[in-house]
Amino acid sequence: MDRFADFEQTLFAELVQRCLAASFDSDLPENGSFTQQERKGIAYWYYQGYEAGSSGSEGKRYAKYIGRADDPDVNRRVEAFRTLKADYQQRRKLVSMLRSAGFPRPPDVGGDVADALRRGGLFRLGGVIVGTVAFQTYAGLLGVRLPTAQIITMDVDLAQFHGVSAAVDDSIPPALDTLQSADATFAPIPALDGSPAASSYRNADGFKVDFLTPNEASDDYAGHPTRMPALGGAFATPLRYLGFLIRDPVWSVLLHRGGVLVRVPAPWRFAVHKLILADIRKSDAHAMSKARKDMQQADLLLQALAITNNVGNLGDVWREAWSAGPRWRKRLTASLRELTPRARESLAAAASLAAVEDGVTADDLGMKAILGA
Repeated sequence: MDRFADFEQTLFAELVQRCLAASFDSDLPENGSFTQQERKGIAYWYYQGYEAGSSGSEGKRYAKYIGRADDPDVNRRVEAFRTLKADYQQRRKLVSMLRSAGFPRPPDVGGDVADALRRGGLFRLGGVIVGTVAFQTYAGLLGVRLPTAQIITMDVDLAQFHGVSAAVDDSIPPALDTLQSADATFAPIPALDGSPAASSYRNADGFKVDFLTPNEASDDYAGHPTRMPALGGAFATPLRYLGFLIRDPVWSVLLHRGGVLVRVPAPWRFAVHKLILADIRKSDAHAMSKARKDMQQADLLLQALAITNNVGNLGDVWREAWSAGPRWRKRLTASLRELTPRARESLAAAASLAAVEDGVTADDLGMKAILGA
């Protein structure tokens, strides 16, 4: 597995830090600028923004009133924005450099959707991007080159704990409005049971957005979307094992425009979760191709975690999953058989390290299952 040069990974880390530091007003996207207009001898500040159009169409400009030019608070806001915008231009250069070096980029509509949700507050409210869009960001976080076939996607999956959604007493703007600010052709996909509870949306080009939430209750809830108070009226599909994936997420950046700050699952959790998910999908004839992709992504990450000295992190989450009960161990064991030898070696090293830390034998953490795969 090839690694990026150290300075290239350093550039990615710098971009993440710059995006974290950019505390710009979410009402004022960085693609606009301030202008003054005079009326009856009084100067006023206006923000001139650009609203993205639907796929293949031009967007439109708009003006938003900010305040009087003789108001010190308004002037401070304008000056702060100018500083942030200058940094935004520098971030665009970093994004361009990283993309030229071979770091993955999301499809434009995926980047626009993630940015619209970011500005709406999704990640501030505990939202996490999961799936292949998250997998794309691990190239930068880990400094490894990922095969193109494993980073192509036509969807964005977003997850949030229902308990968090209900407790924060805050919400993104209406979900459909937020998605349509990225692409006006987004529309809800009717639920299979005919109810108006939409947890999925699709645009005219077939790009799909799914809202998900962990199913931590009865399996009777599977397939029945639940309302998410913090998701602007959207529902989310409950999924078993998802809570394991989105616990303790990390910050990363999508290489789109000036960088889109997102929260994604920790790569070591992503790898172990993919082993579980692959076994679930093997029982569905319509999901076999997804099961193969799950295994390939898990295998690549397990190898990458070994060469980037993340075996300790992998060991921690492997211990958590293996100790979760017989159902978890059965699914993990079934997927172990399909790993490459290098991926199994990585997992064996992680299990061995976790066992030493716990004062137990490696077999207590599945070493026989790993080596016997």
